[in-house]
Amino acid sequence: MLKAGVLGAGHLGKIHLRLLNQSDKYELVGFYDPNEANAQKVVEEFGYTYFKDIDQLIDAVDMVDIVTPTLSHYECAKKAIAKGKHIFIEKPITNTIEEAEHIRELLAENGLRGQVGHVERFNPAFIAVKESVHNPMFIETHRLAEFNPRGTDVPVVLDLMIHDIDVILSVVNSKIKNVSASGVSVISDTPDIANARIEFENGCVANLTASRISLKNMRKTRFFQRDAYISVDFLEKKCEVVKMKDAPEHPGDFDMILQNAEGVKKQIYFDNPDITANNAILDELESFAHAINTDTAPVVTLLDGTEALRVAHMIIDQF
Repeated sequence: MLKAGVLGAGHLGKIHLRLLNQSDKYELVGFYDPNEANAQKVVEEFGYTYFKDIDQLIDAVDMVDIVTPTLSHYECAKKAIAKGKHIFIEKPITNTIEEAEHIRELLAENGLRGQVGHVERFNPAFIAVKESVHNPMFIETHRLAEFNPRGTDVPVVLDLMIHDIDVILSVVNSKIKNVSASGVSVISDTPDIANARIEFENGCVANLTASRISLKNMRKTRFFQRDAYISVDFLEKKCEVVKMKDAPEHPGDFDMILQNAEGVKKQIYFDNPDITANNAILDELESFAHAINTDTAPVVTLLDGTEALRVAHMIIDQF
């Protein structure tokens, strides 16, 4: 079991603490939070060990789980790496590209592992369809959330849309050719709703919408590719795969057949995969333990996190 320590005991930090505590891959040593009053509440409610000194916690563990506000990710990561610790770091990886690149360099120099918390890669609905996504040429994403003051210290692109950016980059094997976007600040000082269009060199186009002032929550992505349409509902953890193949010469009474203007007939059929329920956050943390123990690349590398951040800033720069 790897000894783990958590930096940050806010909303997400408490979830990480609970899951690390119940995991058989980790031994939860304790946590650090600069807000002592909040830290004491966590101790009283859950009984986790609180370290008043960040260095003492880092010294006592093998892996540091960074669940602090984005602006502090860089300093926390540098401190952990300097002490020879592996790092799991919540998304977005850092506040700037330069910080992310520097952390990657430091990890490589010290022979350490790092993973970024892009949790939608572990969403069971996405896992179920990922092997069916082949060379998509149009992708549409909607990630809408009801207003929550937590997270409004950064634009909605870094708060919400970055999840979809990472998912898209994981399935489109092509360089980006062009990015256009617009964003509007409604309640916060930074954009609360944004739309972006990413054009790739291979011809794929991704249209992304993110809002944190919606009246309802939605996290849906649709992939369109040759002879297939794939829909993923990240919120409801559901998916749908609609495929087309050449129509049989003698279709059955219940076969769905489409015929285009040229007279070509296609049969539509549903190929919905089974979805295996999981806890995505627990899975991402335990997958990192596996990467450390086997000295293999994590599912979401720091390069992945850096590239998602790079695209996010390309979008923000359009505002």
